[in-house]
Amino acid sequence: MIANETSAPALPPAVVGARCFKIVLIKPSHYDADGYVIQWWRSTIPSNSLASVYGLLRECAEAKLLGEDVAIDIEAMDECNTVVDTKRIIRDIRNAGGGFVALVGVQSNQYPRALDLARILRNADIPVAIGGFHVSGVISMLPELTPELQEALDLGVVLYAGEAEGRMDAFLRDMASGQAKPIYNYLKDSPGMEAATFPILPRDVVTRVAGHYTSFDAGRGCPFQCSFCTIINVQGRKSRYRTADDVEGIVRANARQNITRFFITDDNYARNKNWEAILDRLIHLRENEGFKIRLLLQVDTLCHKIPGFIEKAARAGCTAVFIGLENINPQSLAGAKKRQNKIWEYQEMFHAWRKAKVMTFAGYILGFPTDTPESIARDIEIIKRELPVDILEFFYLTPLPGSEDHKNLYIKGIPVDPDLNKYDLEHACTAHPIMSKETWEEVYRSAWTHYYSDEHVETIMRRAAATGLNKTKVIDGITLFSGASRIEGVHPLQFGFVRRKIRTQRRYGMPIVNPLIFYPWRAYDFTRTAVRWIRLVRKYRKIVKRVYADPNAAQYTDHAMEPPGGHNAPMSDFVKAYADKIPQTHGAPVREAAVI
Repeated sequence: MIANETSAPALPPAVVGARCFKIVLIKPSHYDADGYVIQWWRSTIPSNSLASVYGLLRECAEAKLLGEDVAIDIEAMDECNTVVDTKRIIRDIRNAGGGFVALVGVQSNQYPRALDLARILRNADIPVAIGGFHVSGVISMLPELTPELQEALDLGVVLYAGEAEGRMDAFLRDMASGQAKPIYNYLKDSPGMEAATFPILPRDVVTRVAGHYTSFDAGRGCPFQCSFCTIINVQGRKSRYRTADDVEGIVRANARQNITRFFITDDNYARNKNWEAILDRLIHLRENEGFKIRLLLQVDTLCHKIPGFIEKAARAGCTAVFIGLENINPQSLAGAKKRQNKIWEYQEMFHAWRKAKVMTFAGYILGFPTDTPESIARDIEIIKRELPVDILEFFYLTPLPGSEDHKNLYIKGIPVDPDLNKYDLEHACTAHPIMSKETWEEVYRSAWTHYYSDEHVETIMRRAAATGLNKTKVIDGITLFSGASRIEGVHPLQFGFVRRKIRTQRRYGMPIVNPLIFYPWRAYDFTRTAVRWIRLVRKYRKIVKRVYADPNAAQYTDHAMEPPGGHNAPMSDFVKAYADKIPQTHGAPVREAAVI
């Protein structure tokens, strides 16, 4: 028996003559450098916050929480792939006779856009609530409200900090009665995940994401202490987990609307105590019931040490995995309290995923205190030569509100950039001890060029051909990650397909451009961007054709493709390079003098 078995997400029909209460859920985007909303015809990353809140409110609607004669109408939209028409929303809520707008899952870089939307809606006297990581992070870590949160309160916006499971009934009643509190703070009372409401979205919302991916969290919280992370201070360091029954229920509920691709949003799925039971259940659905499940997981760099983890993940449908590599310098990792990353394990870990034919994405942070342009360029070359990672993505070391790094800077009065729109991990938001802001920015731009050189793109594809990875998936990933920053000017995780720029949706305080100027400029901008993408795609397709035309493609090998020799094998070159910085911990190689 599956716990909390649900049907497809269709709300019960309204009773004739019933009153209507309209709720609009918006996951806001953020602004580009010109002040236009970053928005696409199809986005690439689904919003789990949107799915979670929709699921909770849907449960309230089915229970007729506001009375038998009140039909609760819920609309969900992700602004990354949907144009938010505030005039239509205001009209719909007024015509319904009541309702509110909830801006959900709002991250720091999305907060300015959320506040702009709230300002428009509040001017029309529409009730508005804002929740998500920025509100929760600031309230959890700082001794006082910051100006942007106070501005929201001054507008009459309700702030929600913490998770909503077990609290949505009371919150909805408060909003419907006009008795909402200014701030709801549940950060010190995290709910259990067992039998929690399923995160789910209607099919028409899911299909606006490329590949029709949706998401769910199999667990929340993280036991580690990374100083740049907000998860541990918003969701807590005590991990909580869904059961295998509930995960199966989520999958079946989505499958009923023909959605079977999932991004499991756990910050580190490998530390979920129910990982094996969940994967076994998904394996059963795939191998015995014919479910076409595909998974994208996030894991740590030690997951290969868990017996059977990688093999079962692949059998459960994992075709791609994101790994928080962060850096190859143990000194930088220790300084960020990411001591769980052991660089001498990196090669073995990547080989294990490659053997399972799972494509690897790895995050790499630029701007640790000891980083210099020379050391970063050197380290990228070392990674290219020594580690068989497929996709490497770069981030600035950013003091995100809600992180220990941000709290320390705030308390010490060290300047940080006041523009929250820049806290998207692709802008320098505070000073670096060695590099100037201009140098740091150039390092970030050049990192993409250095890793995705034509020569290395060919190397990645030759490794894929030799180990049987899906060539289309790999080259599409390379194209997206290589081009997003250089062509579209956005990080790949904020990328989508076919950029929209709405003339009238510009950042508050910036002028609306005359149509006679805007549309010719937009036509030129769109055409120039399209041409650059076409050139990049053609170039990479030629590389793929050349690689797979090689009759010896399956026999290709290089230094990174050589299987690691185990604990007693000689240290790799890059481990030797940092040997004198490796802490003397269990399993670590014996220190030697650095060769760099």
